Amino acid sequence: MTRQIRVGDVLIGGGAPVSIQSMLNTKTTDVEGSLSQLRALKAAGCDIARLAVPDREAAAGFAAIATASPLPLVADIHFDWRLALLAAEGGAKKIRINPGNIGDAGKVREVADCCRQHGIPIRVGVNAGSLEKRLLEKYGHPTPEALVESALGHTELLEAVGFSDICVSIKSSSVPLTIAAYRLLARRTDYPLHLGVTETGTERMGVIKSAMGIGSLLCDGIGDTIRVSLTADPVREVTAGRDILRAAGLRQDGVNLVACPTCGRTSIDLIGLAGRVEAALAGCRKPITVAVMGCVVNGPGEAREADVGIAGGKGEGLLFRKGEIVKKVPEEQLLPALLELIDQL
Repeated sequence: MTRQIRVGDVLIGGGAPVSIQSMLNTKTTDVEGSLSQLRALKAAGCDIARLAVPDREAAAGFAAIATASPLPLVADIHFDWRLALLAAEGGAKKIRINPGNIGDAGKVREVADCCRQHGIPIRVGVNAGSLEKRLLEKYGHPTPEALVESALGHTELLEAVGFSDICVSIKSSSVPLTIAAYRLLARRTDYPLHLGVTETGTERMGVIKSAMGIGSLLCDGIGDTIRVSLTADPVREVTAGRDILRAAGLRQDGVNLVACPTCGRTSIDLIGLAGRVEAALAGCRKPITVAVMGCVVNGPGEAREADVGIAGGKGEGLLFRKGEIVKKVPEEQLLPALLELIDQL
């Protein structure tokens, strides 16, 4: 089991539930726009949000946002140790920075002391695309060993100044490299791990890559918090993260929708019906399994483990619960009848 850190009121590691993170794509100087996006992220199920802090103006915006944020905020810092201090003083609940990039040991100590004073953990975030030159020369290209050596080198700089309130991430745009690196890191440290595949692209392939990388590691028992990186609305990252956690059996809240892939026996518009069911239940937080089946002969039996379900036939369908038929209804009434049954659960 990994160590545990606290980001605001969210626990990471040490057996705590795997949390979902995202990063705002608003300018940090846009206070109202950022707060609007934070509210949308929270409504979607996000636990922690990160904001870029590239300069002093952004640090001032970060502080203004933090005073009204519905989520604990992480300040994303690169190179300038003074921005880390401003963010910590401005209400950050976690700092993302690599100690090896901010200067000498005195600057590392000053950041660590400030974070310690405010009870703020530090995330060491290593990306394959920005490995240190010496490691690229040593290994020739980004490898699992290079990523792990970089991450542990950064954590050692913090440990040298007595700071161990740390979370670690080692990301790559390559799914196999990401998986191999995290597996190696998990054997080398007990710091909580922030999982993610970086630069995955637009939503379709990005979700697939993230599900493969993050999901594989979660099923190995590796990972304490996740961020799905998409070239899309950050709310879609949160939705994908929730889906990945549910698929891995780590989240019970929300609907698990199962549906048959259709075949020549299907006599209704099952694809359209399944889509309407999914949309209607998007905001449902009941921990239930709902089945949408296309065959009234085999549907209830094949989906007997579902809490509720519908099975379509020609012009009509069956409503069932735990494999037991509740009633027969006309095709156009299948969705309303299903929603009514779910309301009764």
